[in-house]
Amino acid sequence: MSEERGRLAAYWERQQERLDELERKRALKLPAWRTRKRRRTLSVLVVLGDLVLIAGAVFYQTGETGAFLVCWLGGGLVAGGSQYLLRILTGKMSGGFSMRLDEREREMRHRVTYVSYQILMTLMLFAVLYGLLVPGPKGGGAMMACALLVTGSTVAVVILGWSLPDDDPEDFDEVTPA
Repeated sequence: MSEERGRLAAYWERQQERLDELERKRALKLPAWRTRKRRRTLSVLVVLGDLVLIAGAVFYQTGETGAFLVCWLGGGLVAGGSQYLLRILTGKMSGGFSMRLDEREREMRHRVTYVSYQILMTLMLFAVLYGLLVPGPKGGGAMMACALLVTGSTVAVVILGWSLPDDDPEDFDEVTPA
């Protein structure tokens, strides 16, 4: 039993080292973009991309295949690309282990996670109602559920991107390229 615990502890340590290395690499990306203004711009782009996805689901329901494809692909690219950049700029708060965050970061992450969970549950309720009440082709409700699920899953990083203050440039003096 203790041998297995030792192996698990060693595995966990290797994973922590790997995550620390990834965080060091990510912290060096996009240094000129680490301002509140850039994060807010990306937050708005994520929300707009999500809204275009929702519009695409409506177009699918109405049978407008061309508009659906344009909205679905365009919204996915805008929302996905902006969210990817925003996750880099929000750093470890959006995707790291809770034990790697300081008290302020942990509290903010918990608040944001709670709010985004509540919003996601509300969006899923709308998806169910949409699927039940709006007539149209088979799968239209599923398309709306997908669009609203994507929207709900981006809420946490959007809130962090909007509300975090500018990064302190001195914080990045400690980070050295590996």
